[in-house]
Amino acid sequence: MSASSKHAVPGTGGEHYIPYEERTGEESVVYFTKDLSAEGLRKIFSRVNGRLTGKVGIKLHTGEKHGPNIIPRPWVEALVKNDLPDASIVETNTYYEGDRYTTEQHRETLEVNGWTFCPVDIMDEDGTVFLPVKDGKWFTEMSMGKNITNYDSLFVLTHFKGHTQGGFGGSAKNIGIGCADGRVGKAMIHTTPGSDDMWDIAKEEFMERMMESAKAVVDHFGEHITFVNVLRNMSVSCDCEGCAAMPVVTPNIGILASNDILAIDQASVDLVYALKEDEHRDLVERMESRHGLRQLTYMKELHMGNDRYHLIDIDQDDKEITPAEAVKDVVPFQAEK
Repeated sequence: MSASSKHAVPGTGGEHYIPYEERTGEESVVYFTKDLSAEGLRKIFSRVNGRLTGKVGIKLHTGEKHGPNIIPRPWVEALVKNDLPDASIVETNTYYEGDRYTTEQHRETLEVNGWTFCPVDIMDEDGTVFLPVKDGKWFTEMSMGKNITNYDSLFVLTHFKGHTQGGFGGSAKNIGIGCADGRVGKAMIHTTPGSDDMWDIAKEEFMERMMESAKAVVDHFGEHITFVNVLRNMSVSCDCEGCAAMPVVTPNIGILASNDILAIDQASVDLVYALKEDEHRDLVERMESRHGLRQLTYMKELHMGNDRYHLIDIDQDDKEITPAEAVKDVVPFQAEK
């Protein structure tokens, strides 16, 4: 199952941010809008939706009951009804015991949170499937929710935020953890077999395992996968912590879209780092203390995309801007009434 892991050694440097000028390689395109609204989401989605054909799944973190920071349901509803009328939201059950541990609990939570306007496919409800991990050092294959193979395309719609174990959660975490099934796949990523601590795998090794899982999903869909990250309500806590999440202190930034999973997650991190020190202190501390930046360097090592990109501001007639220009007018975070 994970035969290559016996002699694997984690990489290093997950606490170290690499400035843009120190990166090498090709550049991808990442679109940006400050318009944090249903209309903004639809507008930026229109730039990357050409890849989605056939039966489309939308990988979304639907949240624990009453979770305050998830992408607003009305935004997603407007997008689905207008732009993806035949799509299904896709999820998997959780590894930890909570509101989404069993399919029955998960369905109840989906109803509480209002995800009732389109089908929601809990992909591991009917079992699991192994997808190959090409060139992985921890895994040769990853256990996923079986129903992932029912889809021709995947739209990865991600609430970018901090994360207790991963440092940050972007597109790669959304699919790396979020498509792995709740009992087998997530255990392969999180837990050394036989350990009493289900979260014992951490720092660089955890990031690498998570990225290999994400690679299995990206490779499976090939040209038929695309990514949007919403940089809003960025608690240092994941949406899996629901109402227990730490209060948000980082300013809202905007929405990013790209066909390159590394470029969009790298750009999201770059935008956070481009904030003033007092604005990004908590989120940067969370990323670095968990060695979460290893997600980015390992994706590059796995040839999953580029960490250099053209940042295109769709609010300014597709003007190319820098992360510093993108965040220069942010305002202190205020919870929406």
